[in-house]
Amino acid sequence: TMADVLGCCSLGGSNDGTDTDDNAETCQALQPVVIGQSPQFSTEQSLEVLGAAREAWNGGSGEWPQMSLKSRIEAIEHFVRELSKQREAIVTVLMWEIGKNRKDAEAEFDRTVVFIREVIAAIRMPDAAEYNDEWQHVGSTRAFVRRAAIGIIMCLGPYNYPLNETYATLIPALLMGNVAIMKIPTIGGLVHSLTMDAFAKTLPHGTINFISGSGRATMPPLMETGMIDGLAFIGGSKAADDLIQTHPQPHRLKVFLQLEAKNPAIFLPDLFATSEEAALDHVINEAVSGGLSYNGQRCTALKIMFAPKGSDAGLVAKRIAEKVESMHVGLPWQKFGDNNKSYSQITPLPNLKRVAYMKKLIDDATSKGAKIMNKNGGAIVGGSESTLMVPAVLYPVTSDMDLYKEEQFGPIVPVAEYDSMETVLEYAREGIYGQQASIFTAKGDGSSLLIDRFANVFGKININGSCGRSPDSLPFSGRRSSAMGVMSITEALREFSVPTIVSYKEGNVANSVIRSIEKESSFMETLV
Repeated sequence: TMADVLGCCSLGGSNDGTDTDDNAETCQALQPVVIGQSPQFSTEQSLEVLGAAREAWNGGSGEWPQMSLKSRIEAIEHFVRELSKQREAIVTVLMWEIGKNRKDAEAEFDRTVVFIREVIAAIRMPDAAEYNDEWQHVGSTRAFVRRAAIGIIMCLGPYNYPLNETYATLIPALLMGNVAIMKIPTIGGLVHSLTMDAFAKTLPHGTINFISGSGRATMPPLMETGMIDGLAFIGGSKAADDLIQTHPQPHRLKVFLQLEAKNPAIFLPDLFATSEEAALDHVINEAVSGGLSYNGQRCTALKIMFAPKGSDAGLVAKRIAEKVESMHVGLPWQKFGDNNKSYSQITPLPNLKRVAYMKKLIDDATSKGAKIMNKNGGAIVGGSESTLMVPAVLYPVTSDMDLYKEEQFGPIVPVAEYDSMETVLEYAREGIYGQQASIFTAKGDGSSLLIDRFANVFGKININGSCGRSPDSLPFSGRRSSAMGVMSITEALREFSVPTIVSYKEGNVANSVIRSIEKESSFMETLV
């Protein structure tokens, strides 16, 4: 069966994505529109897909896993060339389906291509001992070490970065020789339909397989077979736990997870001296960008701001609110400004369910004493069917409010107060998440204490900058319920492979025999 895919709201009856200069806040009605259809796989159809993947893997003897690393790299490079032909179509779908403005949609595609090329370049580096063709000497033992595939990888990506985040696990897994089953996300799935031809033209049959539809109807039955060897999951921790637990032998399931986060930003007292106005203005801009880039729908978004209790925290809330009021609220393709160069900074949320959750968090906070600091904060633009929401800056947010601990993953900026640094340290120490934190400071006073304590809580500590994954050459990690495994150009390759050794004792095998083996082995084939 097929299900309609609802895209971004249309503006003023236009649905061609060419509107400019219009302000969505003046539009009386925004309507979701059907932009495509998505197949809804049954359990039986999903198991057929697993059968195709098993045939392609064939216990490690299939065409793709038996292909040399050099040949797999060449195939993925061919894939990138084919994928690049779809750039404009993919950008358009990202705008329409998940509300990403054009600039950000283009950046997602381009960053994905750069990531793939950098992963390949990392493999080809002469000093990449895990991938080159050099023999190591350990005493009297000579060893050839190269990473090899795990098996069949179940890959589930998110809706907010359906291309970039998904490919950050999928492509390294494929390069290492794994066979993949990709569960297309319910929201953000149409973009993957535009990639299928490129995969079909460049990879052997069955190397990558797609499943669409209900996650509950499709994924657990596959996991229950015990035939899934690895899980690459980006999403919610509860769904990840439920899926992992369905595997009959979870000890042999290689798990990579990127999950929720509640990244705090801490404004230190030294920012509020009269002489530090420039420093304060800089970090306010970082806080707004970090909290509301792509509507706050990023795991790396700043999810709560801590400032010294009293007038300093009030000033932070006020300054953030002023910045938010100047942001352009509209549809993904709308342009603003005299030169029509600025796209909407706040765009529609993916569905009404997300809007309802934002309202729930706001209502809970305001019922317990928080105030909406910015004009029209939390208002829905365009009527009852619209998902375009004006961001809400809430202050003061306290520990009894849901927003204090729950990840909003949307356009809400909570500002909380701290009496002493112990309040901040306790928040980090007792929280269930551990992805990133930002420390905002003018002179560094008190920063060392936070860094030392945070180093055992968070995967990344940012100083006077917002949280983020980039640059991709650095490890992207997390603790607790935020992550399992490390993502980066090189780390992702290790997550989906196993170091495999060919060795012999000197004197036991003639050099001519070794040279003959090297010449005929695809596993040992040189990269050059």
